Amino acid sequence: MVQYWPEFLTIAVAHLLAVVSPGPDFAVMLRQALCQSRRNALLSAAGVGAGILVHVTYSLLGIGLLIKQSVMLFSVLKVVGALYLAWIALQCLRARAGSIHVETGNAPAQSAFAALRLGFLTNALNPKATLFFVALFSVVISPGTPLAVQAGYGIYMAVATGAWFALVAVFFTLPRVRQAFNRFGHWLDRIMGGVLLVLAAQLLLSTVSESEPLSAPSPGTDR
Repeated sequence: MVQYWPEFLTIAVAHLLAVVSPGPDFAVMLRQALCQSRRNALLSAAGVGAGILVHVTYSLLGIGLLIKQSVMLFSVLKVVGALYLAWIALQCLRARAGSIHVETGNAPAQSAFAALRLGFLTNALNPKATLFFVALFSVVISPGTPLAVQAGYGIYMAVATGAWFALVAVFFTLPRVRQAFNRFGHWLDRIMGGVLLVLAAQLLLSTVSESEPLSAPSPGTDR
């Protein structure tokens, strides 16, 4: 097992840089921490970590490479992901003053399952996560690495992702942190909605641009 430590450290660093970078997962987790109870925020963090296992599973099975090589399959994934992000964005944009915090009693109730599902789908339907894991398992991880070791890498990334967003959930559910957002918390919610809407639009625009046929050569160019 010692021989796989350099590979594992490379994966751990790459994953750390990816998971802490701003994206849909962080935006959704920030909103959950500010809008919902700590329990629900932690469940969403666990859902994001579980979503990682989806990417790991199809990467191990070689399906990830198939998705990447198939323009149609990857386009469908991007459209579904974009529509889901747009739906979350609309929920954020509807935030009203005084309705973002749990202690106000006006925040919409969310079941434990809904909180878990939100985190899971946000990560599982993220096309950028698909590209990351396909690159990781096809370029960084050696084909000679045993499947059990590769699965161990995947489990580590799922746990590490869940742990990172659990820290985010705990921090932003601290009473002092929430109090800092009392006056303009709903504006932050709307900003998060705008960010998610921009990400959704980028996904849709990239899908359209990639699906456009190449322009036909002008007459007389062939000799």
